[in-house]
Amino acid sequence: MATSTDETDDLQPEYDFRTMRSVVRGKYSARYRERLRVIRLAEDVAASFSDEAAVNEALREYLRNRQSPGSPAEQLPVR
Repeated sequence: MATSTDETDDLQPEYDFRTMRSVVRGKYSARYRERLRVIRLAEDVAASFSDEAAVNEALREYLRNRQSPGSPAEQLPVR
């Protein structure tokens, strides 16, 4: 267990975050939640992909193939 005398601990005991006015807990949490999209795949579907990049590429390919010409999905980048 690390203690305050540990060499890797560079947080000084005199720092009192309760008195710091600019520190706001959760300041960016709403902005983070707006952009975060977590989608849970069924086990049988997830087993078909090696990693997150493979899932994203398969979805991009699906969107490219199902959209009509000129739609926003046609402009998806190929990675």
